[in-house]
Amino acid sequence: MDWAWLLEFSKGMIKPTAALAVVALAVVLSYFQKLGLEWEMGYSVFRAFLQLSVIGFVLQFIFNQNKFIWILLAYLFMVSVAGYTAGQRAKHVPKGKYIAGASILAGTAITMAVLLILNVFPFTPRYIIPVAGMVVGNAMTVTGVTMKKLRDDIKLQLTLVETALALGATPRQATLQQVKRSLIIALSPVLDNAKTVGLISLPGAMTGLIMGGASPLEAIQLQIVVMNMLIGASFMSSIMSTYLCWPYFFTRAYQLEQSVFCSD
Repeated sequence: MDWAWLLEFSKGMIKPTAALAVVALAVVLSYFQKLGLEWEMGYSVFRAFLQLSVIGFVLQFIFNQNKFIWILLAYLFMVSVAGYTAGQRAKHVPKGKYIAGASILAGTAITMAVLLILNVFPFTPRYIIPVAGMVVGNAMTVTGVTMKKLRDDIKLQLTLVETALALGATPRQATLQQVKRSLIIALSPVLDNAKTVGLISLPGAMTGLIMGGASPLEAIQLQIVVMNMLIGASFMSSIMSTYLCWPYFFTRAYQLEQSVFCSD
């Protein structure tokens, strides 16, 4: 059996292991400040190490196979985990995990399909999977915040919404301001990132390419594509989530579903 790949992997882990020194410093600071985060930091670092190591081998396998089915399975796995995570953030929204998953799937699939049709990047695992990971991760954060904020805002303004419904407004009309506010709050970090990209920090995709030997101009070109994808997918996913939430916030008689807004 050829163990060369394992030896190469072990040698490559020397520097990542050395980087644990900064985590050790954080653990010491947490201990002396009595924050009680030492165990959680250790667990988080170990979990990140384990997850990244496993995904590294999985991606190596997928890249070698270079088949559509593996790309699709990897993408659906990422969407499933993202939907579950976003749903956890909005845990008081009925069927929140399914709503988040469907929203993320719709937003990211449409975004990536458009760019593939326009031939912005090739349909290969080496391009699709990393880009999909960035887009799905961003859509996950935005969708979770949108759903949670929308539900919380409606709960805070129950009387206002109920009055609008009593006067004949549709659920969309009665919650228009709450929807706008939740979308603005959730999407603001994405837009702020776009405004300051390159001025405050160099994004991950660009940094990785530069450190891998690519020219800064090539790295910038890819980063612009990624940034556009993040904005497009985030907007579509968050807006979709508000539409999918409405059937669970209101009854068929256009009344607020009180059970959704009574729990905390």
